[in-house]
Amino acid sequence: MRALPHRGAGVLALALGATVALTACAGTPSSAPASDAPASDAAAVSDAGTRVALAYPGGIVVLDGETLEVLGDVDSEEFTRLNPAGDGRHVMVTTSAGFQVLDAGTADAEPVLTDRLFEAEAAGHVVVHGGKTVLYADGTSDTTIFDTDDLLAAGDELPETTVIEGVEAHHGVSIVLEDGSFVTTVGNADGRTGIMVQDAEGATIAESAECPGVHGEGTAQDEVVVFGCDNGALVYDGDEIVKLDAPDQPYGRTGNLFVSETSPLVLGDYKDDQDAEGYLLQSVVVIDTAAPSLEVIDMPEGAEYTFRDLARGPEDLGYILASDGSIHVLDLEAGEFVDAFPVIEAWEGPADWQDAHPAIKISGDIAYVTEPASNEVHAVDLTSGEVLASATLEVTPNEIALTR
Repeated sequence: MRALPHRGAGVLALALGATVALTACAGTPSSAPASDAPASDAAAVSDAGTRVALAYPGGIVVLDGETLEVLGDVDSEEFTRLNPAGDGRHVMVTTSAGFQVLDAGTADAEPVLTDRLFEAEAAGHVVVHGGKTVLYADGTSDTTIFDTDDLLAAGDELPETTVIEGVEAHHGVSIVLEDGSFVTTVGNADGRTGIMVQDAEGATIAESAECPGVHGEGTAQDEVVVFGCDNGALVYDGDEIVKLDAPDQPYGRTGNLFVSETSPLVLGDYKDDQDAEGYLLQSVVVIDTAAPSLEVIDMPEGAEYTFRDLARGPEDLGYILASDGSIHVLDLEAGEFVDAFPVIEAWEGPADWQDAHPAIKISGDIAYVTEPASNEVHAVDLTSGEVLASATLEVTPNEIALTR
């Protein structure tokens, strides 16, 4: 059911050292910083440029996106997840109490982990799309929605929110489309089965139960939404839901999707052996939302990756940070790898998905790459492969999020 909008105040003292029980997943990056915020706030965000937030055990460090200088270091829980809030300044920190707001700062203000908190039981996915920021609580399956710009404009308060109450709790995700329709996953404690679409008035207009293990979300060109399944993917184009089968059955899993709003092609991770040990993967999937179709592409020999190692960047290409230490460039349209940039030392996969291991995030033409083995982070020009800056931290970076 839908709940009426309400205004909350985030006041809670967080207990340090708590571990958040979450499932490995990667969020869709936000599109652009806020445009309707007060002029002074918007100018401050613009002056600050990109900020890089890096979680480490017990805290979060914030770097300048150009110089990689440490601008702030704040205490948090032992393990947190980070997602951009979408307004160009804030990051959502997933803690045991909910979604806590990290202010990454401006030219005149240092980063701070604020006491603004969107309370949630087992906080999970954050999705930014169409001017809305959407927070999903796995413990209740409630979805909290607010206008992205309002987070910046609200100052020390929380913005006005709308909460759509969940039906049965599960690890899920939701998105609000530009016409007000609401797309959300369906599942319960025994598993996840598919998605449901409601119009702006809350009436169900489409649904599918053909997506076992549904996980992840991405919105491609023309606002076509894709969800990963244990045996393929679901594609919703605003009219109908289409199931795309993986070539490997009954198990060919895609769980994390990487999109561009200017391309119908979607990049996803791919696993074809449910019993395989470890977290390194050897293939990726390309979903053509216009066809629609699904194709599996093998990684170059000796190049494996995890869910933290895929991104979209310049020219709508795919960029995969692999275990050989290079960023491999995938032309999704041609279905082939066209370049590779060596950046870090070769690395091995993590023993547990929460363990620190290399990750990549992209802003414009610049990729930010973590190298936990040496406590380093690097800024890479994706148009040339040149490493523009590197920094050695006093902590081991794990999760990463960019403000823009």
